[in-house]
Amino acid sequence: MEEYKENFVINEINPMESTVTFTNGLVIAKGTVVGDISEKDMRRIQIRETIASHFEKEEKLFYRGIKTLSLFFIDEVAKYRVYDGNGIEQNSEYAEVFEEEYTSVLNKYITLEDTPYTRYLKGIDVKDTHKGYFSIDKKTKKIVNSRTNGKSEESDDINAYDLILKNKERFLSFDEPTRFIFSHSALREGWDNPNIFQICTLKHSNSTIGKRQEVGRGMRLCVDKNGDRVDENYLGIDKNNIQDINKLTVVASESYKNFAEGLQKDIKEVLYDRPRKAEQEYFVGKKILVNSTSVEISKRQAKEIYRYLIKNDYIDEDDNVTKNYRLDLANNSLTPLPGELLPMADGVHKLVQSVFDENVLKDMMEDGNKVKIPENKLNENFYKKEFQTLWNYINHKYAYTVEFDSSELIKKSIRNIDNHMAVSQLQYTLSQAEQKDNINVNELERGDSFKSVSSKTKTLRHSEIGSIKYDLVGKIAEGAVLTRKTVVEILKGIHPTVFAMFKYNPEEFITKCIKFIKEEKAAMIVDHITYNQIDGSYDSNIFTAENMGRDFSRAFLAKKHIQDYVFTDGTAERSVERKFAEDLDGANEVSVYAKLPRAFHIPTPVGIILLIGQLLLKKVQ
Repeated sequence: MEEYKENFVINEINPMESTVTFTNGLVIAKGTVVGDISEKDMRRIQIRETIASHFEKEEKLFYRGIKTLSLFFIDEVAKYRVYDGNGIEQNSEYAEVFEEEYTSVLNKYITLEDTPYTRYLKGIDVKDTHKGYFSIDKKTKKIVNSRTNGKSEESDDINAYDLILKNKERFLSFDEPTRFIFSHSALREGWDNPNIFQICTLKHSNSTIGKRQEVGRGMRLCVDKNGDRVDENYLGIDKNNIQDINKLTVVASESYKNFAEGLQKDIKEVLYDRPRKAEQEYFVGKKILVNSTSVEISKRQAKEIYRYLIKNDYIDEDDNVTKNYRLDLANNSLTPLPGELLPMADGVHKLVQSVFDENVLKDMMEDGNKVKIPENKLNENFYKKEFQTLWNYINHKYAYTVEFDSSELIKKSIRNIDNHMAVSQLQYTLSQAEQKDNINVNELERGDSFKSVSSKTKTLRHSEIGSIKYDLVGKIAEGAVLTRKTVVEILKGIHPTVFAMFKYNPEEFITKCIKFIKEEKAAMIVDHITYNQIDGSYDSNIFTAENMGRDFSRAFLAKKHIQDYVFTDGTAERSVERKFAEDLDGANEVSVYAKLPRAFHIPTPVGIILLIGQLLLKKVQ
């Protein structure tokens, strides 16, 4: 055949790398095109891939109560909506293609299995799930091609922005069927939505609109149906999984390589003034906090920091921060700083992390065409009799009650305060220095324009702090979560010599009183707390919910775990938990084990305890 004249005969198919090799030596990866392809075909492919990505993300987030939205950028309104001779709104090219491709993808998800998600999909008509937000003529109420000025190709009409803004909260409700948005002017108007998870650019690149601005429409952390932000404080989600949930997919007409390079270029231009090398001079004169006190890094200390970074391979020959540093940082296993620098560790490492690292930009993005393992389902180990027996014991939900005698708490608190109270007298340092006779620019920038400082440390006398008024009872009552009456009884019972310490250092006295009272309170809670089983139990899907979209190349392929892959904390190859999981998997005594997810927790009077760890069953000889 004519089509094969250039030896386009398949030689090898590599499913792991998603590539096809031909006998002529050409290698084509998934998502790339060789030869002629029309503009319409390319746009159809983009729309199809955006819809497929949307469904994949939506199915996983649906059960978390997080609505998934997708945004299409188009360069011409008429490609989405037109009006016939009678003025009736009609679908145009992109809308027609969308409905065809949406129906095709939808049919793959509508199965005989009756689930909340399939019922949700069946309740949405294809014509209701996509909408266009464009400029609207005030007289005819029809969509019009937005006017443009000489400086920009984007619309100067803000009606589209107003319409989106008014419906912003409704978009996040599952009662609103709209999930796909076509927009022409959203970029220029500055609109965004926290639940945009897919962005498709059905438009040619515009020199006035950078890649960073394009993806910026979907860079906010998402919210659930209650409006709660899904960040590191969101209950029931591992911190390592936050970024997996808040991952934005961009479907562009250019190759991944070109798009990534363009985006990184935009970001680098914004960060041009960030330090780029962790060289010795960079640390000189920087001020950091050490025990709540501002400390300036001296030249000698900067030299020690620089030596520390070199010695531990945390910077390379060109003073760039290395991958070793990022790995140890992620694993919380950074080598301790030497000697006198140890108290400065937090501040020093913040300075190192503020050095601009181009590799971090690369880690922010990944090729959507890479091979993925979509699910990490429960395997046969989960259904073993031993595990099911244990799981049925522990998967219940509980509430607690606490009862104790206030008089007992008062007596124990008085005894604890009398036995352990000790405060330091307040001191202050008086520093004196003179400005140098000759000052250069570098010294001014570092704040090094004064001669050596002399200092004296003095004690703050009682008479000097006596005029300050403290709400002693109120502060202790607030900190210890007690009534003022109970606090008064405790203070009345303290020995006079102990109570006299208040005048020497009121803040420390109050802080320690709260600490000692809370210690006794906690001990009494342990002795008097009762847990009662309530309605409800943990479903088995809590094990699979956290693994959505995660990089399986970093997971541990296990044999005895209740799922095929174990996602351990830290960097998989180096973390302590990874080693522990490997040991469990290889131990003859272990029959089955599981890593309890963050969603499995127990309420306590001092907050929620997350039971994160390995649950294992041993074989009986």
